[in-house]
Amino acid sequence: MPSESSFDIVSKIDRQEADNALNQAAKEISNRFDFRGVGASIAWSGEHGVEIRANSEERAKAVLDVFKDKLVKRGVSLKHLDPAEPRASGKEYRISIVLKEGITQENAKKVSKIIRDEGPSGVRAQVQGEELRVSSKKKDDLQAVISLLKSKDFDFALQFTNYR
Repeated sequence: MPSESSFDIVSKIDRQEADNALNQAAKEISNRFDFRGVGASIAWSGEHGVEIRANSEERAKAVLDVFKDKLVKRGVSLKHLDPAEPRASGKEYRISIVLKEGITQENAKKVSKIIRDEGPSGVRAQVQGEELRVSSKKKDDLQAVISLLKSKDFDFALQFTNYR
């Protein structure tokens, strides 16, 4: 009798790629002519945050666009970003960005319901903290579940790991 195969569904950010994107964005901002003299900067703000500063709201949004562009080029999903509205702080504008990781209980229930309703029979999904473990006796069923979830458009990023 074959043993069960499984994989995990997670929502994690590649910290190194995010850091590289931030550093590239900071370098581009310091070198670009249209950012000269506007006090534009981008930097980490704690473990899961990024702060953008500029002397106008438009410049702050432009810095955000540069950062998004660098993330996309490095293969980091923009669904991890949760930018706040630009707010005035003294003479400068700031945008705080939270980097979202992990699958919330509500989203995990949504994903497991889709697997139950639309996926092959005999596939089980169980929530384990901020990830979801999907298991089945047939590896083909697991491949079908991955294809099914990739075809859906969620408002959070999904990665598939520990396939065995």
